[in-house]
Amino acid sequence: MLLRGRAARVGRVSVADAEPAVEPTVEEILAVDEALTRFGSEDPAAAELVKLRYFVGLSIEEAAEALGVSRATANRHWAYAKAWLRCEIGRPDESAPE
Repeated sequence: MLLRGRAARVGRVSVADAEPAVEPTVEEILAVDEALTRFGSEDPAAAELVKLRYFVGLSIEEAAEALGVSRATANRHWAYAKAWLRCEIGRPDESAPE
């Protein structure tokens, strides 16, 4: 397969070798944890997958195996959870003054 454009210039990088662009702050980690707690009451299986990926650092394949689900199911849970959490965390604090 011939790579073109940006993919040809960048090449492949192992996730294990990659450094995060920005370290999350304590506040950001707490916001994820709080949102994940709310998400867990809506979809416990997807919330468990997020915990394994975000806090434990498992790959999608490792998390799927740990949970006893197929990779396809894990990918669906992951996509749904990411969308839900982005909406939830991105929501302005309703108690904050405007």
